[in-house]
Amino acid sequence: MTTPKKTGKTLGFKAGEAIVYPAHGVGQITAIEEQEIAGFKLELYVVSFEKDKMVLRVPTAKAATVGMRKLAEPDLVKKALDTMSGRARVKRTMWSRRAQEYEAKINSGDLISIAEVVRDLYRSDAQPEQSYSERQLYEAALDRVVREISSVNKITETEAFKLIEASLAKSPRRAKGEAAEAEAEANDGDDLQEEAA
Repeated sequence: MTTPKKTGKTLGFKAGEAIVYPAHGVGQITAIEEQEIAGFKLELYVVSFEKDKMVLRVPTAKAATVGMRKLAEPDLVKKALDTMSGRARVKRTMWSRRAQEYEAKINSGDLISIAEVVRDLYRSDAQPEQSYSERQLYEAALDRVVREISSVNKITETEAFKLIEASLAKSPRRAKGEAAEAEAEANDGDDLQEEAA
């Protein structure tokens, strides 16, 4: 049987390292400590989330199970930015179902999945206002992506946000597509009325 210490070492997390914890985003391992709980010695990563003013203790043996991972590589960050410049893919299902899917993607900790949520929920100034729940999910996803990109690229969160804005600005405008769709539906209605007459 292997000890938790070996598990911790194989994942390669070190004190002072920035990591991604799926449910909370980018955090920093401030220490690796040992505690005795119910007679068992347990090695724990102490993860600090500065922005949320939160400290999490993750057993080293459970780090992989909960999805804790190292920061994305720069090429994955580029892929995430490219994802955000793509066309939004919004399923025509009920909002509650889509909201659950978006939340699952955000909490997956996968940078590309989170970038897809940002892309799909992004609204330009020309587009209609978002609902409160849409805006909450969009901001949660955006915050995760901003923090990871700023950590990977070693830039400020403001600079990371500008990179994301630039990618979103390249995306095909959803407003144009929706306007064309609405016009097509209106024309279909006219044709039906003419046939009825």
